[in-house]
Amino acid sequence: MRLLHLLESLSDADGFAIQGDVGTAGETIVRGLGYDSRAVAPGDLFVALPGRDHDGHDYLADAARLGAAALLVEHPPAKPPGSLPIVRVADTRRALAPLARRFFGDPASELELIGVTGTNGKTSTSYVVESILRRTGRRVGLVGTVEIRHPGERLRAVNTTPESLDLQRTLRAMRTNQVDAVVMEVSSHGLELGRVAGCQFRVAAITNLSPEHLDFHGNMDAYAEAKLRLFRDHLHDDATAVVNLDDPRSPAFCDAARAAGARLVTTATSGEADVTLEAADVTLEGTRARLRIGGEPCELSVPLLGDFNLENLRVAVAIAYALGVGVEAIAAGVADCPQVPGRIERIAAEPGEPTVLVDYAHTPDAVEKLLRTVRSLAPQRLITVFGCGGDRDRSKRPLMAQAVARFSDRAVATSDNPRNEDPLAILDEVETGLSDLSRVAAGALDGSEASYCIEPDRRAAIELAVGIASAGDTIVIAGKGHEDYQIVGHDRLPFDDRREARRALDRAAEASAEPGRGA
Repeated sequence: MRLLHLLESLSDADGFAIQGDVGTAGETIVRGLGYDSRAVAPGDLFVALPGRDHDGHDYLADAARLGAAALLVEHPPAKPPGSLPIVRVADTRRALAPLARRFFGDPASELELIGVTGTNGKTSTSYVVESILRRTGRRVGLVGTVEIRHPGERLRAVNTTPESLDLQRTLRAMRTNQVDAVVMEVSSHGLELGRVAGCQFRVAAITNLSPEHLDFHGNMDAYAEAKLRLFRDHLHDDATAVVNLDDPRSPAFCDAARAAGARLVTTATSGEADVTLEAADVTLEGTRARLRIGGEPCELSVPLLGDFNLENLRVAVAIAYALGVGVEAIAAGVADCPQVPGRIERIAAEPGEPTVLVDYAHTPDAVEKLLRTVRSLAPQRLITVFGCGGDRDRSKRPLMAQAVARFSDRAVATSDNPRNEDPLAILDEVETGLSDLSRVAAGALDGSEASYCIEPDRRAAIELAVGIASAGDTIVIAGKGHEDYQIVGHDRLPFDDRREARRALDRAAEASAEPGRGA
């Protein structure tokens, strides 16, 4: 594709300026797009993106050396690398979306996009919607926090909503593979940074809103405004908006949907809504629920538990209802839904072992909802292992700890993803929220009621919790869920809470089987 043809996708507001011979530069052939200088291929347009830790402008020479055909920058380099065409724009990240959209032939326009936004519940909701649509015979793609997948392809996700280039490439691959509907988690970062620019959604849904990513957005109003972009800027001409009326900020989303001319489908626990909950039976094995969908009753069974997952279930069903799926297909699709990775995921246990649940909860609201649910279901003690991520909103650390202290009999505060912060400094801030519990040494945790200990080593923390637990106890390991790594500094080290829990259970079983160590 000629460079000038590609650049014509930029709006007047974006604008661009070509450094050097405009005619020659405009005729340059672009064979690909890239923003990682290490992965540039000959003929690529290299887009220099500024980031938290690295700035693509520092790697222009590397991109040129690997064969880039042209460079897209926000500010020209002091020393241009060779005679490559250099295109200047005000914001390379926002320019990348329309460039990628044109390069890949606008694949979003060929797909039925379903977008799910909200602080918590996006992944579980998306999995249920995907399962329902599969049951109707659709070829469905999924883009979310855990993974990107469609028939014949499965990739681990890097961001909840991929960078625009990766998203457009993925959508084209899905369409090539005859996918016709895509369920996408749409994050506030994805909306604010323009990653979904050019994507118009047939159905857009909001699960809930609570404090999260305030280190990026600054305050709750700005965070809500970012979420509202999905309804204001990204609805298809004949779109339907799904709004959870139980959330205090739901009126703003209803107003945005109406202003955009969208049909509105609502869900609530009770009252006047299109999808409501009539009854539910929640156990540690799963949930049975009776919903009313457009006035028609529907019995559902799903391997999710907790009031918050009943909320996710309602939103997912409302999305399916908005798409015209019948009650019988909805019930069958919900029943087919697999366990969502790292969302109250139960670790397979042998007789006599404690119940171990791994969950992604990493906000105060999510931790409170998770532990309130498990507390009501746990037959004996609730032991919680948790931590808080580094280089993220520090204000939520004591609030998460307060939720842990409110519902747990024992707690082990440990490292999450410390990134570039000192793990002990993070734990000092976490500990300020644990004042309702008594701090004890790790060796005294089992025998001290309403207590907690500090164990920075996450593997040791999980082993400690499993080691003190008996068959009737329930252990919750919160914060990382499906993640199979731990970020320390700039390194991603292999670490999976689910595997570590299973190993700890096996070690505990071996220890109890030793002569003189129990049955």
